[in-house]
Amino acid sequence: QVQLVESGGGLVQPGGSLRLSCVTSGFTFNTHSMSWYRQAPGKERELVARISRTVGGTLYADSVKGRFTISRDNAKNTAYLQMNSLQPADTAVYFCNAHGRFGNDYWGQGTQVTVSS
Repeated sequence: QVQLVESGGGLVQPGGSLRLSCVTSGFTFNTHSMSWYRQAPGKERELVARISRTVGGTLYADSVKGRFTISRDNAKNTAYLQMNSLQPADTAVYFCNAHGRFGNDYWGQGTQVTVSS
């Protein structure tokens, strides 16, 4: 059974930091690229960051470049999103996604991030 379990969300003040984790099981982690998406109320889900199957290839949404860092630990089947200098506009539900080279997609249940003073 495929599982992606996000954690690390919460309430943080503007300028603060959070680290999201996505612990996975039930599929071959190192054959899947890993991504973080987010969805704010009334908005479409958007890609935040992606890391390729082999460590080194990353991409980021323009809105988070220089503030967020995506990483993965293939030994732990876990992906991470380090979020610094958080802004109210970063408030959203954050979802973890695994995408396989044959087109299969797996999603987590999401974790809420709220940036507010």
